[in-house]
Amino acid sequence: MRRSLIALLAVPLLIACAVAPAGAAVVPVPPLPIAAAAPELDVEVVVDDLDHPWDVAQAPDGTLLLDERPGGLTAVLPDGTVREVDADFADLFVLQEIGLMGLVLDPAFAENRRFYTCQGARDGDSADVDVVAWTVDDEWRTATRVADPLLDGIPVNEEKGSHSGCKLRFDPTGALLVGTGDVVEGTTPQDLDTLAGKVLRIDAATGEPAPDNPFADQSEAAAYVWTYGHRNVQGLAVRPGSGQIYSTEQGSYRDDEVTLLHPGGNGGWDPVGSGDYDESVPMTDPSLPDVMLPSWASGDPTIATSGSTFLAGAHWGDYEGLLLLGVLKGQGVLALRLDADGTLLEQFRLPELEGEYGRIRTVQQAGDGALYVTTDNGGGTDRLLRVTPRA
Repeated sequence: MRRSLIALLAVPLLIACAVAPAGAAVVPVPPLPIAAAAPELDVEVVVDDLDHPWDVAQAPDGTLLLDERPGGLTAVLPDGTVREVDADFADLFVLQEIGLMGLVLDPAFAENRRFYTCQGARDGDSADVDVVAWTVDDEWRTATRVADPLLDGIPVNEEKGSHSGCKLRFDPTGALLVGTGDVVEGTTPQDLDTLAGKVLRIDAATGEPAPDNPFADQSEAAAYVWTYGHRNVQGLAVRPGSGQIYSTEQGSYRDDEVTLLHPGGNGGWDPVGSGDYDESVPMTDPSLPDVMLPSWASGDPTIATSGSTFLAGAHWGDYEGLLLLGVLKGQGVLALRLDADGTLLEQFRLPELEGEYGRIRTVQQAGDGALYVTTDNGGGTDRLLRVTPRA
């Protein structure tokens, strides 16, 4: 009882939108009820002195690989050795929100040693966002570009670096998903002829559009698009055993959102409004075609949700099955329990991470069953954390 009360009192109750789009009447959702199986959590610092670590992945041998937004890869070996991985980032474009961002290992990493990053790239006087394929040697000392780029032409905001995405995850079919931002241009989310404000779906071997994408026959750019109408996709999470894919999106002042994605679906962001970029419009406009209503929305004020992951495994007790979201502005980790169809059932914040470590960028469950968390405070003060249920 005491622990559950702490969880309730540590954070003001969030008001969420269960099935209604942003801008409609919000529905209060109760926090997690008292549950004896809800675990106490242990938090361990794995690596410190980092600078904006953006993403983390675990290899089959237990090695953790993480990247930092200003550039750089770090491997944490199973024996705890922390090793800088030599890699060429000479063309990296870093500005405010943009730099080295999403990272994911190939599903066949044990055989091909291949991984992927999403990053700002400078080519002479122009810049864009590229997906790059790499291989890393067996000793985790050197990463080599093998498809440079695998996919390019994703627009970037060259003046401010704003709303540039970019999350990478594999879907259950083996296709690579690429979440992108709208680069603060009002027309891009609803325009199928640009890669901005989308979730793209590509063949990781070739960089070509996945052949069964919903707009494959419309135009060269549209062939890459899996969903559209997004503002700034920061998280992609595959729900174990279901094949469902949820996006986590940073919103305007009105709403951050979590949305169950459907092929060809429209995230509902259309910020043209009365001007070039009108942030007073709803994050999800239900009048738009093929709109996907959010499972959760923050309401005003927003909390700046970021990376996301589902918790799997009986060792998590009552937390098993939760969707966790890193929270930047709100500084913590938000947990959502979703019904089989994506309806929000309950929400709460993890008390062990509430305000203790500052801004949380990424949460990712790894193959060892632990939750890995990266902070996003800057200035060499950031950490990689390992979170586990207390035995």
